[in-house]
Amino acid sequence: MRLSTRARYGTRALVELALAYPQDIVSVAEIAERQNVSPKYLERIMAELKASGIVAAERGAHGGYALARPPESITLSEVLEVLDGSSAPVPCVDDPDLCPREQTCPVRQTWAEVKRSVENVLKATTVGDLAERARQGGKAQ
Repeated sequence: MRLSTRARYGTRALVELALAYPQDIVSVAEIAERQNVSPKYLERIMAELKASGIVAAERGAHGGYALARPPESITLSEVLEVLDGSSAPVPCVDDPDLCPREQTCPVRQTWAEVKRSVENVLKATTVGDLAERARQGGKAQ
């Protein structure tokens, strides 16, 4: 599984918002500067996260974004589904009709196991977990 830049930047932006939660609104410019990403690109990512209900936006001179709910309730599975879609390593795992070999393919089951394993990790990891790792200096717990 390879994550897109949208997924990587979006996840990093959510960590920034989790570190500021619940008091502060954070501007795209602030996040972009701290994460060394394009503000324009990040704004498009944030718009997708807003449309999905993960973040809320506040307009105006002191506007920006905040998490729409507690960081502990936002899983990486949810975030990556919004930004990247399925975590399946090959399309036939999600749609067996795509491949005429679906019934006889010797590796399809392995790809399905890979997806389940990845999903288990993503569902067990929250934005709150990532924020705590950031507070600890990036070290895994």
